Amino acid sequence: MSYDNQNIFARILRGEIPCDKVYENEWALAFHDIAPQAPTHILVIPKGQYISMEDFSSNASDSEIVGYFRAIGAVARQAGATADGYRILANHGKNAHQEVPHLHTHIFAGRDLGGMLGRPK
Repeated sequence: MSYDNQNIFARILRGEIPCDKVYENEWALAFHDIAPQAPTHILVIPKGQYISMEDFSSNASDSEIVGYFRAIGAVARQAGATADGYRILANHGKNAHQEVPHLHTHIFAGRDLGGMLGRPK
């Protein structure tokens, strides 16, 4: 699968669509999710054209990888999420319900987030 440079996150990175930015560094941009699933719900996206964690971990430079993951930590600290805990989530592909084909990590915090996954029936 090739990168779709018309996906919503690519358009946000180019400034074509606004976002409620909370953090930015050389490698990442973070902003509030438009449909929050928790009191704190922030998305962190790499500035490079990466579809998924698989693509990113295989093709990004060491500095991009370090800069991206440091951004996630900085955003969690800045949001005040570290004291009570937070969850990070990055979906990959159809079975994980990845909705935008640009790597993005969700940061959820601000309430008890419950168990990881529902138990199989």
